[in-house]
This record gives sequence, C-alpha cells and structure tokens, in this order.
Amino acid sequence: MDLNKVMIIGRLTRDPEMRSTTNGANVASFSVATSFNWTNQQGQKQEQTEFHNVVAWRKLAEIVTQYLKKGSQVYIEGRLQTRSWEGQDGKKNYRTEIVAENMIMLGRPGQGSSSQGAMPAEAQQPSTPQAESTPEIQIDDSDIPF
Repeated sequence: MDLNKVMIIGRLTRDPEMRSTTNGANVASFSVATSFNWTNQQGQKQEQTEFHNVVAWRKLAEIVTQYLKKGSQVYIEGRLQTRSWEGQDGKKNYRTEIVAENMIMLGRPGQGSSSQGAMPAEAQQPSTPQAESTPEIQIDDSDIPF
C-alpha cells in the first residue's frame, strides 16, 4: 500500500494566480511558507522556513483565488507531485508541488493582510446545531477528583 499525503499550516507568500487550461479547467498556483522553531545546544532560538509551491484545481482554485491573499494563514491537505519540462536552454527542469485536495482558511477574516476583506457569510463554515443547543457546563473546583 502506498500513501502520498501532505498536510501543512502556513502563510501565503503571494496572492494566488489563477489561469485556465486549454480545455477550460481553472488552476490556481500560490506559495505557502512554513516555519520550524527550535533551541540549539547553546540555548539560542533557531528558525528554519520552508516554501511550498501549491496548485489547486477547478472549484478549489476559484475559492482560493477569491478568499486567500498574501499573508493569509491556511491549512492545505493534498499530495506531492513533481513535474518536469525542458527549458529554452535545453536543460530539463523539475518542480515539486503540493496538489491541494482540501483547504481550510485559518485565522480571522482580514487577518494577515490589509487587502483581505471580510469573508461573506455564505462562505463561512456553518456552526453545528448541536453546538448551539449544548448547555454551558460549569465545573466547581470541588468536582475535580485530584
């Protein structure tokens, strides 16, 4: 059994660019930066940033282009794909990218970029009816068994 699954949370480094293929399919491309922080043996904080090329197709491409802007925080789930092509100089080029299958907008609307407006109500995820009808439970310190 094989598995090709990628999950990242990061921020867009540029606005998504959408174009159409010759058969009319929409495709959006953008880049997401993710950071890894750690403390080295000398106690100094370190940070390493990775930049991921992401491609979204069809309806997801339209949504990405409409709602995401540079600086937006996003969760991307998809698969890795490497494309190759021959450049004008005759040299073979390779590009590994994430083909997005799922996307979740994180943070509040307008957060991360001053050009990003509020997301319309119809595009927001509806809250579940069970969550609204669940009564608030208050816990007293005497209820905790330890």
